[in-house]
Amino acid sequence: MTPELNLSGVYVHPLLAAAVLAFAAGRLIELLLARLRLYRFIWHRGLFDVAMSVILWGAFARLLTLN
Repeated sequence: MTPELNLSGVYVHPLLAAAVLAFAAGRLIELLLARLRLYRFIWHRGLFDVAMSVILWGAFARLLTLN
């Protein structure tokens, strides 16, 4: 069982915190890719964004639940 994160008296499950971090990081990466015009090399932008979000969520979840 993973312990919850204590944020000023509010207990948050680590997977929820990982999802929020993944969302923020994904938006930053999307802005960077759009600014550099790198989305033109990606076949399906929607699938790419979903896959990136899942990968980021898994990475942040792994980092937050390490014992």
